[in-house]
Amino acid sequence: MYNRYYITIIPIYSLSLLPEKIFGSPLKRISMKIKPFNLISLTVGLMIITIAFSCGTKTTESPEEEKTPNAVIDTKAPSESKGVGKFTDVKLGEIDPAKADLGKAIFTTKCLTCHKLTAEKFVGPGMEGITKRRTPEWILNMITNPDMMIKTDPVAKKLYEETLVPMAFQNVSDEDAMNILDYLRQNDQK
Repeated sequence: MYNRYYITIIPIYSLSLLPEKIFGSPLKRISMKIKPFNLISLTVGLMIITIAFSCGTKTTESPEEEKTPNAVIDTKAPSESKGVGKFTDVKLGEIDPAKADLGKAIFTTKCLTCHKLTAEKFVGPGMEGITKRRTPEWILNMITNPDMMIKTDPVAKKLYEETLVPMAFQNVSDEDAMNILDYLRQNDQK
């Protein structure tokens, strides 16, 4: 917005200098016929119009960004949101201990740097109770596509505002994400 303002003001200001400085004496004679007060009034009027038009424009949001409602979002409260991503309908069965063990290994390698299994916030939020507060789809979408979630999901946006650190993309496969989910479910049953 400000760049357009300066770009348009400079040429308008230089209009008052055009007759003498740029085009020389033929236009100087013409400009002498216009009273200096009228030339200044014209220049100031054009500047005001330019400022009004350059300041009144809106910036557009990128198409993938979703507007967040002004409602207060409590990140500790349960949410039925599925988030944004490829996981839209996840059916959960019993926790498979073998998959949960694989999930623990992946969590330890890729997630433990920022998240604790307790409710305590570390770099990111604590994971205790996450499977009770969030849908499986939301958790899986957050693990596999955190950038899009932070841009579009209201809860993920709020979590980002609270931590001031975006969740890192860890290049976790869908299968590994499901194993992490089983591990988090197992942790929440303790």
